Amino acid sequence: MHIIQAIIMGIVQGLSEFLPISSSAHLVITSNIYKVIKDIPLHVESSQEIFLDIMLHLGTLIAVFIYFRKDLTDIIKSFINAVKTKKFSDTNAKMALYILTGTVITVIIAFPLHTIAEDLVFSPAIVGILLILTGILLFISEGYSKKLLEKSDKIDFRTSILMAIAQGIAALPGLSRSGLTISAGLFGKKDRVTAARYSFLLSIPIILGASMVYPLIKIDMTEFINFNWSAIISGTIVSAVSGYLCIKYFIKFVGKYSLAIFGYYCIIVGIFTFVFFNFFANGV
Repeated sequence: MHIIQAIIMGIVQGLSEFLPISSSAHLVITSNIYKVIKDIPLHVESSQEIFLDIMLHLGTLIAVFIYFRKDLTDIIKSFINAVKTKKFSDTNAKMALYILTGTVITVIIAFPLHTIAEDLVFSPAIVGILLILTGILLFISEGYSKKLLEKSDKIDFRTSILMAIAQGIAALPGLSRSGLTISAGLFGKKDRVTAARYSFLLSIPIILGASMVYPLIKIDMTEFINFNWSAIISGTIVSAVSGYLCIKYFIKFVGKYSLAIFGYYCIIVGIFTFVFFNFFANGV
């Protein structure tokens, strides 16, 4: 693995993790285009590539921690106090319960899909189709939201469940996690900023769990010694920095503008991915 490859993938992960365009799809596309250029079979994937993907997600998790540090501190303090007093009336205490419940639901839905998700890494054309579906969903949810006379800026239990289900389904590359969860928030009659903020908070336990558990069960620890650690660390840092900037400006963006532009993007990139890998890169 070359350091430039890791840095490029770090930028791709940092930008696409929080934008509703599917970071997993973009990592699959980027990785497979690199293989086409280098004349490497698409079905070949090393443990180092798997570990880099995990570390890039960890980088974006660090970005979430930094950006939402005050929110997270308030949520944790309120939750601890609620456990002691057995009163969960506080908004932040409820938020903690929503995130914990949502994480359980996400795992229940996502776990049976993990084998399919892993196979799709080698099927970028199908990932392209799922990316198109993400774009269509963004259009539908935006259209629904625009017709609402009132939108709430508070997450409720029903919407948190809906967003958790969406997050679980988004285990499949091409189905954007942020795209599906924000859309679910819009269908729950929340404004875009509220849906986006909760979407990012909801992602924390899942990304953290995957970053810690996956390497232990999927990667032989003896292989770590031969990894290009300078490339992996560089990619992780770039992912964290680009991820932080993406969160900051994306939340400002959704406060003013429609998600339709991301819908167009997903459909265009999805069509390109399907056509390129289905017809031009078939023999690689």
